[in-house]
Amino acid sequence: MIQLGVNIDHVATLRQARRTYEPDPVAAAVLAELGGADGITLHLREDRRHIQDRDLRILRSTVVVKLNLEMACEPEILRIALDVRPDQATLVPEKREEITTEGGLDVAGQESRVRLVVDKLQEAGIAVSLFIDPEPRQIEAAARMGVEAVELHTGKYANAKGNAVEEELKGLHTASALVHQCGLILHAGHGLTYRNVQAVAAIPHMHELNIGHSIVARAVLVGMTQSVREMKQLMVSAAASMVPAK
Repeated sequence: MIQLGVNIDHVATLRQARRTYEPDPVAAAVLAELGGADGITLHLREDRRHIQDRDLRILRSTVVVKLNLEMACEPEILRIALDVRPDQATLVPEKREEITTEGGLDVAGQESRVRLVVDKLQEAGIAVSLFIDPEPRQIEAAARMGVEAVELHTGKYANAKGNAVEEELKGLHTASALVHQCGLILHAGHGLTYRNVQAVAAIPHMHELNIGHSIVARAVLVGMTQSVREMKQLMVSAAASMVPAK
């Protein structure tokens, strides 16, 4: 069954807007699990704009499902990851000036740097996923790394309008098939909402979607447990209706 990783970063964004103690992303993770989340995802950025070190350490002790740490290939964050030991680390690009992650990690252009981080994480028993654009050269570079999974960046699909939506979706299908051929576990995420998630969930071999902003935004109105439950239902129904891959 397709799995849902709930990104709780923007619960922390709301807290940090007032530099207070609420809402607590730790509490949000508990409610997300009750709603059916298969994983909890969080991004510990270098500038600590939302998730804090305290959040990561408490979540490591309390999360029952998979804990997925998004992280840049930076020595400080690597040291923390090796100390905390999340179930999975997803390597992502990171810029101080960006509002959210823009584009995938350039694995093909910095293989030696990425490989160093991948090796250290795997030596510690941490599964590794690479957040990459749906491009053959990036997928093939990821396969050379020996990582367990890749997460395809769905931002262009999510932002597309009109006929471009189908074109971007075709590109995701093509990239997903190559990911499967390379023997990698297929994940996807970025910009997915209640309106556009089903087409991605129905892609053959899709194993996991990581979704944050849309779920947190809906949770403000209906509660975290309900918002997660609704997203999971959309994903599961779409995946169940797809034509089995040959």
